[in-house]
Amino acid sequence: MPGSLSTRSATALYVGAVLGPGVLLIPALAAEAAGPASIVAWVALLGLSVPLALTFAALGVRFPEAGGTAAYARAAFGARTGAVTGWWFLAGVVIGAPAVALIGGFYVADLLGAGEAGAIAGAAAMIGIVVAANVAGVHTTAKLQLVLAGVLAALLVVAVVSALPESRSENWTPFAPHGWAAVGTAASLLMFSFIGWEAVSHLAGELRDPDRQLPRAIFAALAVVVVLYLGLAVATLGVLGSGTGSTVPLAELMEAGLGAPGRSATAVLAVLLTVGTMNAYVAAAVQLSGALAREGASAPRLGRPAVALGALAGIGAVLLALLATDVLGTQDLIHASGAAFVAVYVSATAAGTRLLAGPARWAAGIAFAAVVVVFAFAGAFVAVPAAIAAVVLLATHRIRVRAAAACPGSPA
Repeated sequence: MPGSLSTRSATALYVGAVLGPGVLLIPALAAEAAGPASIVAWVALLGLSVPLALTFAALGVRFPEAGGTAAYARAAFGARTGAVTGWWFLAGVVIGAPAVALIGGFYVADLLGAGEAGAIAGAAAMIGIVVAANVAGVHTTAKLQLVLAGVLAALLVVAVVSALPESRSENWTPFAPHGWAAVGTAASLLMFSFIGWEAVSHLAGELRDPDRQLPRAIFAALAVVVVLYLGLAVATLGVLGSGTGSTVPLAELMEAGLGAPGRSATAVLAVLLTVGTMNAYVAAAVQLSGALAREGASAPRLGRPAVALGALAGIGAVLLALLATDVLGTQDLIHASGAAFVAVYVSATAAGTRLLAGPARWAAGIAFAAVVVVFAFAGAFVAVPAAIAAVVLLATHRIRVRAAAACPGSPA
C-alpha cells in the first residue's frame, strides 16, 4: 500500500534528522582545531553527505522493515556484526548525551552568568528532565521534532544573515595555522553534526512514489543543509575568528548582529533544542537496548526500560563528574561519541556495498571509503569503538556458549 508522505514533508524530515544541538558549539571547536582551513572540512563532509544519503535511502528501499543500521550490518555480515553495530550506535548516544547536555548548559550558564559550575548543573538538570520524561513515557513527537528543527534552521539563518556584515578579513589569515592535517581533526569533530542521514532510511515506504519523490527529497534536503552549514561556518570564522574558545558561539553571532536580546533568545532556544533532541535519542536508545537484549546481544535486564534509563543516567552522571573535575573535556566526549557513530557508518556503508546493486552500490562504496578516512582522523578515539567491539564479541560468545550448554542440541 503506498504511503502518504509528501516530498516536502520528506525533505523536512531529512533536514530535521541532520540538524541538531551540535551546531551550537561544534563550528567553533572545528575553527579552533584547524583555523580558517576548517571550511575545507565542512565542504568535504557536505560532499560526503551525498553518497551517504543515497546509500541509506537505497537501503531503506531494499529493507523497508529493517531496524536501522544494525539490521543492515546483520543482513550483510551476520548477527555478531549486527550486535557490534547496534552497540556502537547505543554508545554514541550514551556518550554523546552528556556532551549535548553540556552544550545546552553552556548557554544556560551564559544567560544566568553562572559560570562552569552553572553549565554542569544545567546539563545535569536537562539529563534528569529527559530521563524522567522517558520514565513517564513522554517522548518527543515527530511533529515536535520538526518544529524544533525548523526553529533551529530559522535561528541559523538569522544568526548568519545578521552577523555576516560584522565579518573581518583578518580572521581568515593565516588560513591553515595548525597545518593541513588539522583539517582531518576538524572533520572528525564536525561529523557529530552530520549524524542523521541514517535516521530516515525508512522514509521510502512512506512515500507515494518513492522512485520520483526520494531523489527530490534527498537533494532538496542536501541543498538546505549545504546553505545552512556553509553559512554558519563562514559566519563563525569571519565574525568570531578561530581562537576565541567560546562555549556559546551561536549566541555571540546573534549578539553581533542583533545585540543582547538576540543573545538571550538564543540561550532559551538552545535549551529547548537540547532537551527535545536528547529526548528523542534517549527514547531510541532505550528501544535499541531492548532489541539487543531480545537478540541475546546484551544482558536480559537491559531490555527493561527502567534499567536501561538508570544505566544511561548513571553513566551520564559519571561523565558529568569527570567533566566538572576537568578529567575530561567537552571535545573528548564529542570525539568519542563521533568515533562510535562513524564506526556505525563504516559498518552500514560496507553493508551497502554487499546488499545493494548498480549506482546505489557505487554510492555505498564511495561513502564507505570516505567514512573510513574520517574514522582514521579520530586518532586515539578509535579505541572507543574498538573496545566496544571486543567487549560485545566476548559477551555474545559467552551468551551463546551458555545457551548451547543449556540446550546441547543448539549451535554455539
